[in-house]
Amino acid sequence: METTRAPAAAPPAARPAPLETPGCAMFGLAHPVFAFSHSVPVAAAVSRCGGLGTYGATRRPPQELRDALAQLRTLAGDAPIGVNLVLPPGMPEDDDPAALERELPERHKAFVRGLYDRYRVPPPKRRGMRTRFLRSNEVARAQMDAVVESDVELVACGIGAPADFVERCKRRGKRIVALCGSPKHARRALDAGAALLVAQGHDSAAHTGPIGAFSLVPQVVEVAGDVPVLAAGGVMTGRHVAAGLALGAQGAWTGSLWLASEEYAIHPILLRKLIAAGSDDTVVTRSESGKTFRQLRSAWSDEWAAPDAPRPLAMPYQDVLVGDLLGAIDDHEIEPLMHYAVGQGVAWIRGRRTVVDLYATLVEETRAALEALRAIGGRTR
Repeated sequence: METTRAPAAAPPAARPAPLETPGCAMFGLAHPVFAFSHSVPVAAAVSRCGGLGTYGATRRPPQELRDALAQLRTLAGDAPIGVNLVLPPGMPEDDDPAALERELPERHKAFVRGLYDRYRVPPPKRRGMRTRFLRSNEVARAQMDAVVESDVELVACGIGAPADFVERCKRRGKRIVALCGSPKHARRALDAGAALLVAQGHDSAAHTGPIGAFSLVPQVVEVAGDVPVLAAGGVMTGRHVAAGLALGAQGAWTGSLWLASEEYAIHPILLRKLIAAGSDDTVVTRSESGKTFRQLRSAWSDEWAAPDAPRPLAMPYQDVLVGDLLGAIDDHEIEPLMHYAVGQGVAWIRGRRTVVDLYATLVEETRAALEALRAIGGRTR
């Protein structure tokens, strides 16, 4: 997986011919392709190709976040880059995991112990991702400071966009991008000062709302007025990008597309599962973090959906409850329980490819789809 050491700057990637929309001009992009990834190399490669790569840093402690953004800049060179944070309201004030653990209900702890026993999961080798980093206002403030001090051009807010953070970013010349799951979210984001909106449809990975992309995108476009909108949710091919443009968006926000890339270096077991999966092999569950979260269906999601399973706790209590178990599942390769956040576009993951190859294909497919639409328009005149 990714590292935080800063290697030598990579040479510029070969770029497909420009495919520009008005939304590209905001960042000087050659193509209307925005990529979200938890991998620094993936985000950097997309930026070098002519799009804009955004690093998903939501679970990064502040110093690790600084190191990762420095590495991203080194790899991306002068190309524009972004970072994504999740800053939900209502989190505990202090970073005090022990206090949260004391509040966990016994029924939930017993259920987790049962999963350890039933699937013969050895004890964790280390703290899991969701327990080594717990959401609190204290940590969020430190993350926000790291982002404000960085040289990223784009700051994406997945959940929550504190007004003072938005203002600090804008004073440093950074543009705020808000991910919206409903027209109501879009209105709030515009009031908060967002310069770009992502209409994130129900078919998206991870934290997702109930409205499908085809219904959501044109509604957010209507609300946005002159503010550019990106289409998200199942965007895996150029036909999807062209469809988003036809709905009024000025670009595409992609995520699951890059999971099987060589640069992402996902675990081989998870790669096999992604390649084998269809759109109906994903499920939305709250068992991961306490918020709605689309992922590959697995024994994990099935266990939490069982009639006798407890209702998942609210964030961040669910993180505390399951974080070490999730880490142990991956560390010990407990295959039935292994899963990953992915959207319904998983049906288009068919093998491992480089980011450069995936990107070039996406742009050329978009160009072909738009030409096909123009041809249809010409025949109907």
